[in-house]
Amino acid sequence: MELIYSVAMQAKNDSRKKARTNQRELDVKIGFMEGIVRRDPNYVDALQLLGDHYTQRGRFSEGLTVDERLARLEPENPVVFYNLACSYSLTDQFERAALALEKAIQLGYQDFAWLAKDPDLKKFRKLPAFRAILKKISWKKIRVR
Repeated sequence: MELIYSVAMQAKNDSRKKARTNQRELDVKIGFMEGIVRRDPNYVDALQLLGDHYTQRGRFSEGLTVDERLARLEPENPVVFYNLACSYSLTDQFERAALALEKAIQLGYQDFAWLAKDPDLKKFRKLPAFRAILKKISWKKIRVR
């Protein structure tokens, strides 16, 4: 019994070490991308990576700021508006999430299978505004899982 407990504790410790290592690596990536964006504030690819890294690290307000900047820089990009909807959802701004998601769909966003399971939209999917968007999508005869 003691051996099983010891193995379980070692596995738990290994898991914690890995998580801390991943967080440190993500922090390094964030610092690197922040440096690039300081030098070129309109570098879209760097901003997209930075926004993704902020979100992965749980820095949702900073991710939202980046996504809002991207929406100004790329006003016709459906993925940018989808990511903006996700950032609004993560910061509990659900009306704005609905508007951004509707714009993403209007601009051509079509990955509805991901939309249905994206963890960034988890809270938003529970709201009537999300169901209204689903009705609009299904009205267009687009299959949503």
